[in-house]
Amino acid sequence: MTPFKLTDELIVEIKQLIADRKNAELRLMMKEFHYADIAEIAEELKVDEATYLIKLLDSEKTSDILAEMAEDIRESVLNNLSAKEIAEELEELDTDDAADIVGELPREIIQDVISEIEDKEHAADIVDLLRYDEDSAGGLMAKELVKVNENWNVLTCVKEMRAQAENVTRVHSIYVVDDDGKLKGRLSLKDLLTTSTKTHIKDVYIPKVDYVTVNEKSEEVAKIMSKYDLEAIPVVDEIGRLAGRITIDDIVDVIKEEADKDYQLAAGISQDVEADDSIWELTRARLPWLILGLFGGLGAAGIMGGFEEMLAKHAILFFFTPLIAAMAGNVGVQSSAIIVQGLANNDLKGSISNRLVKEMLLALLNGLILAALLLIFTWIWQGDFTTALAISVSLIAVIMVAGFIGTFTPLFLDQRGIDPAIATGPFITTSNDIFGILIYFWIAKLILGI
Repeated sequence: MTPFKLTDELIVEIKQLIADRKNAELRLMMKEFHYADIAEIAEELKVDEATYLIKLLDSEKTSDILAEMAEDIRESVLNNLSAKEIAEELEELDTDDAADIVGELPREIIQDVISEIEDKEHAADIVDLLRYDEDSAGGLMAKELVKVNENWNVLTCVKEMRAQAENVTRVHSIYVVDDDGKLKGRLSLKDLLTTSTKTHIKDVYIPKVDYVTVNEKSEEVAKIMSKYDLEAIPVVDEIGRLAGRITIDDIVDVIKEEADKDYQLAAGISQDVEADDSIWELTRARLPWLILGLFGGLGAAGIMGGFEEMLAKHAILFFFTPLIAAMAGNVGVQSSAIIVQGLANNDLKGSISNRLVKEMLLALLNGLILAALLLIFTWIWQGDFTTALAISVSLIAVIMVAGFIGTFTPLFLDQRGIDPAIATGPFITTSNDIFGILIYFWIAKLILGI
């Protein structure tokens, strides 16, 4: 299959077909594209053009297109659809995707949309999912699954599975429940096929099954599914009843969203924004950290002002200030990035003190190597061993302090329930710049005897 590539020529052609109302040709063209590709196309059209395209195609396909669209584009398109038209789209979606879309609708039309859904059981499932936080397992799960009762025999089980499977796009697992709906385990398809039709399910099912509760955070669900390589995981309510299942495609979305958020935090963007957002929204997201950087720079300038006399006698120290600040920032970001990655993957071992000792030893080793190179270079360049020694010793101290701050800060934030990704951005860079310059001039003053 040739990868889809969106081109300006294709967009122009589709726009022309819409303008000329050549519906037959447009349907034929869209038939060749995957729904994810059509969603990408719709995002490049005007709202009225995208709406026209959605109304033209069958709901079986457009429902998936809507689910794949960016939220802001989808919201604009849905605003141009009636409650009945939206309901027709929701009926074609799994309950988790349908609930996500309903949750984005204005409150005043949600009831109208739900009432227009002909499948009342489907509508009830959507309403049930809306009560969960969107960042919880309950907010991620779908109601569609295959479950069997432990008291059924194999023959009854197969009949029930056939009926249930009609509403499930893909059967990842067969879950076993008791008469109260509580999750008991899972059923192997091989065991089902090789067992007598009169055998009861409770005699052949596998009691060991990984699961999460409805209130589990989405990040924790992602960690569990990633750790155990699960394609799907059942979700139980507060008393252990099987409530739904989460599939790997939903978790991939969670992982991507978390990665995007952490990347933005590391870059000093405090809100979830996209490149197409307004200038005002982008400014609000970036400005707080830029202001922090500004005050950090003013603080560093103030520190340098306090050593004006020393700089007058040893002007060479001034030229190494950017190097010291850069090394402090780089070491801090490196240390914090490793810790944040370990926290995200849940693979940090040992106590905080052990982690700090390890990072300090690593910083010391790196500092000694870099300081030795700097000492040789500065000595040859300036011919002044004492000044070269002062700069090199300062570099060792700065690197060790930066390593400590870069390690301790994300661990501290994580223990306080704050996203540690903040510690990989301007916060850590600015703080290390200030401490680095202060330590640099203080040690230089001490060694040079000024």
